[in-house]
Amino acid sequence: MGKLTLHGIDASPPVRACLLTLKALNLPFDYKQVNLMQKEHLSEEYLKKNPQHTVPTLEEDGHFIWESHAIMAYLVSKYGKDDTLYPKDLLKRAVVDQRLHFETGVMFERGLRSITGPLFFRNQTEVPQQRIDVIVDIYNFLETFLMDTTYMAGNHLTIADFSIISNVASLVAFKDIDGTQFPKLTSWIKRMESIPYYQETNGNGAKQLMAMIKSKSITIVP
Repeated sequence: MGKLTLHGIDASPPVRACLLTLKALNLPFDYKQVNLMQKEHLSEEYLKKNPQHTVPTLEEDGHFIWESHAIMAYLVSKYGKDDTLYPKDLLKRAVVDQRLHFETGVMFERGLRSITGPLFFRNQTEVPQQRIDVIVDIYNFLETFLMDTTYMAGNHLTIADFSIISNVASLVAFKDIDGTQFPKLTSWIKRMESIPYYQETNGNGAKQLMAMIKSKSITIVP
């Protein structure tokens, strides 16, 4: 196999999703931190790797892949001992893909980044209540996804779970999950947290993001 290098930052949910995947596949890799606050992602060197200047970026023998879902699917397709994490069966894969699209289009864009973007880059500490309401809607959808399954896309772990847990562990900084209202979601979170490599790949980074958020004096406004 080629030498794998993941460029990212621990606080980033998409980066953490890729770290979960790399550990699940037991792949050796280098991890290079990219300091977004110091604009390292805008350096000439990094732009050559990823002209969109986002994290994560996966580097392998002079080839570069960015966008977490693309990275995770690539890693499983190339290095997975089986297709459990990203099924080859088209119907099963379609469910995983739907969950991944939900994570990036709804959870990350409409939920997390709609708050953290203005908060960190424009110091906008007032958060409209409607953005918190979106997070509650997200929890409701996730509870529905788990209605008849153990994991987000079926009864076994997939990259959809990695992607979604990285985001859920971040959204709780703004809205706690009520175990009575969302019992299946709460049980799924505990199941994910029991993964041996969870803390080093997702838990620690989520705590970093939580601390960054709590360092701001956020006010929820109507």
